[in-house]
Amino acid sequence: MDLDALVQARKEPLSELEKILGYRFTDLRLLQLALVHSSFSFEQPSFGRNNETLEYLGDAVLYLAIGHLLHKRYPEMREGDLTRLRSALVNETHLAQMARDIELGRFLCLGRGEDASNGRNKSSILASAYEALVGAVFEDAGYYLAAGFIETFFLPAISGKKEELLVADAKSRLQEVLQEKFNEGPQYHLDQEEGPSHQRLFTTSVLFRGEVLGTGQARSKKEAEQRAAAAALGLLGRQGE
Repeated sequence: MDLDALVQARKEPLSELEKILGYRFTDLRLLQLALVHSSFSFEQPSFGRNNETLEYLGDAVLYLAIGHLLHKRYPEMREGDLTRLRSALVNETHLAQMARDIELGRFLCLGRGEDASNGRNKSSILASAYEALVGAVFEDAGYYLAAGFIETFFLPAISGKKEELLVADAKSRLQEVLQEKFNEGPQYHLDQEEGPSHQRLFTTSVLFRGEVLGTGQARSKKEAEQRAAAAALGLLGRQGE
């Protein structure tokens, strides 16, 4: 079986996937090739092709398009923060979730062994197939349409990922801000600890020179401190406006 024959045999699922994506391919062979895992081509030597080169291409396109999108959306954000945010959006875990959101696993061509071992839900396979899908759109339509395709699917996730990263990195960023301006760091104070031992709720404040800059609540002391630091950064940002 060659690629053309596989496209003919799978016209229905390919058409269904196009509807999910909101994009119709000029060359349907590109979409089909993006769905061919190496285990499938290994079991069918006469086929001889898989999605790995499209994955390579899609990875590069994603980095450029997401980087450009973040630069436009957050022109004030520091380079390091932009890099971390882009990494959070294009890492295997997030790409696999993006693939699950469109049920990409249903459309993959896997070898029998890989299929039997739950390959359709493996994060590594799903993330790679998603990159290959982006590569296929790029090959089919060029950069600008591929970037628009990426923006459609990634834009809803950007704000949430940004908040996650800001909270996760808040303590170190607050330390940097205060050290740079005042050559002093903040202090953290555990205000309250409540709830049963298996479900504790911690309330923490961050102070600087005796003034409370922010307060945070969470199920762990560390997370409460991060949330307090994030609140402090928000206050300092408003004061600087």
